[in-house]
Amino acid sequence: MIDAIPPEFLSQMADLTSHRIEGITILGDARFDCPIVTQVDGNLWQGGCPEWGLPAYFRYVLNLYPWVKYGVDAGTTVLKVEMFDSNDPDRIDRPRLESLADWVNEKRLLGPTLVHCQAGLNRSALVTGLALIRSGMAADDAIQMLRAKRSPAVLVNATFEAWLRAYDRAA
Repeated sequence: MIDAIPPEFLSQMADLTSHRIEGITILGDARFDCPIVTQVDGNLWQGGCPEWGLPAYFRYVLNLYPWVKYGVDAGTTVLKVEMFDSNDPDRIDRPRLESLADWVNEKRLLGPTLVHCQAGLNRSALVTGLALIRSGMAADDAIQMLRAKRSPAVLVNATFEAWLRAYDRAA
């Protein structure tokens, strides 16, 4: 079930949910066109870099693309983590990803939580997908949900997608 955005935040959220990011992915050469942020489930949001700032609606933010600076409300907790969209499986750090996914799951129980990278397709989907898996969802269902809600180009990085599927099978 998707939670409604409280009326006091609707105008602030409009820019993030109506303005779009579009282009062609470097990995996978896929066209995409999606909102800056997308509500995945309840308090869980995934998206691209909100370059002009985030509304006070978001209480927790996992920023996987800290190279661009933007404003946040004083009450927002931001965890900045450098992460690269690499198709090298040796660059995937399982303990780090598990820790980030657990952080996301803890925070989304407390309030609106955004996981974002540059465009909101690969790095953020890897962490969001893992958070969904670690909360009990099958990898196939998590990937399908993210693609349906955000964009068919989600996890066009085949290494990230394969890692999530293998992680789920090994669990």
